[in-house]
Amino acid sequence: MGAPVARGEELELHVDSLAYGGNGVARLDGFVVFVRRGLPGDTVRARVTRVKRGFAEAVAEEVLAASADRVEAPCPHFGRCGGCRFQDYAYERQIAAKEAQVRDALVRLGGFAEPPLEPIVPAASQYHYRNKLEYSFTRSADGPSLGFHRAGRWDEVLPVDVCLLTTDAGNRVRDAVQAWAREEKLEAYDQAAQTGYLRHLVLREGRNTGQMLVQLVTAKGRKFEEEYLVEVLRRFPEVRSIHWAVNDTPAEVTTLPTTLLWGEDAIEEEILGLRFRVRPNAFLQTNTEMAETLYEITRAFAGLTGGETVYDLYCGTGTIGLALAAQALTVWGVEISEESVACAIENAELNGITNAAFFAGNVSLALEELRERAGQPDVVVVDPPRAGLAGKALRRMAALEAPRVVYVSCNPTTLASDLALLRDEFGYELLRCRPVDMFPHTPHIESVSLLERRAGVVAP
Repeated sequence: MGAPVARGEELELHVDSLAYGGNGVARLDGFVVFVRRGLPGDTVRARVTRVKRGFAEAVAEEVLAASADRVEAPCPHFGRCGGCRFQDYAYERQIAAKEAQVRDALVRLGGFAEPPLEPIVPAASQYHYRNKLEYSFTRSADGPSLGFHRAGRWDEVLPVDVCLLTTDAGNRVRDAVQAWAREEKLEAYDQAAQTGYLRHLVLREGRNTGQMLVQLVTAKGRKFEEEYLVEVLRRFPEVRSIHWAVNDTPAEVTTLPTTLLWGEDAIEEEILGLRFRVRPNAFLQTNTEMAETLYEITRAFAGLTGGETVYDLYCGTGTIGLALAAQALTVWGVEISEESVACAIENAELNGITNAAFFAGNVSLALEELRERAGQPDVVVVDPPRAGLAGKALRRMAALEAPRVVYVSCNPTTLASDLALLRDEFGYELLRCRPVDMFPHTPHIESVSLLERRAGVVAP
């Protein structure tokens, strides 16, 4: 039997809930329609954009009856900018929806009938919380402009006058670079035509140190006066590091080798009393304030007493492992990014931590060698990318037979499937799961889970 809707058809729908990813969930005679820009409680007129066998996707063209939980979005660019999805949804309802999505994933995908889910931790700040932003250059009547991709579009950039997720300093530096680009009559890159020069601006801030790193990304060629750009940026006392990167490929990427134009090669951030050096391509949680909360929960779940050997997998710049080191015997970190590992080693030295070591390598390939070197782990902390611990990495981690695993996740769907496999095939019991809202007004959800291995279980 075919779907009861067709692409391009307009429907009147009542939105019941939010799906993971941010779309509203409506039903038409039992058939699920995911509605972009639809909030729970809304009745909308929606246009169908995609039809699959078991569901359809639509975009709300008009709100016919607004949800009682709709609020006024403070950002002048909201609705057109693709950065925030829920500034118009009351914050207490946002976090309730995120907690429900984690629960739903554990029940429906993980098969945990009564998951040990603890209340979500709300964000300490709903705005101005990001320590990193990536802007794209675009062409406008006034010359090069900086902004973000329009909602639902990869090929169109919306110029912005202000972003409420960054700081006042971040907004001022972005405006100064935009004014510099116009003064120098440089041309913004056109992604569709693959012509032009200026591509991206990346700003990273040490929120607890007041330091800022600026990275300009251009197409190939040295078409600007480096000294003048440095002069413009040095007017801001926060700017401590200025980098230039060249992207000569069609791909829109900013993780590139850089040339230091001025200042230190890295800035510093402070988390839980520790100092961390941050280079252009090193990973750091984007919300410093809530990263401290996330790491405190991780430390509590790890339950260290001072005698444990801890593996920190996907360790990034070592933030989690170094936060655990004072309560552990040894910490051993593995991360595929050599730049991040270099930062982790430097961060250990910076903080005088001598019981932590970090290595560059693929987690799925490095564990056997790590166990030979470090010995059997008592606790494994894992913070994988959004795709989770798929395949060999999960099985080889589980084969370590660590008594305790702390899983930091940024994706409840992959978390649920990974936890189910750890339960069913390796005897790990889920004891606790705590969602943490790191990114208000977006669909993203972090969580920390504690697993313990049942005695007598033989790994396959």
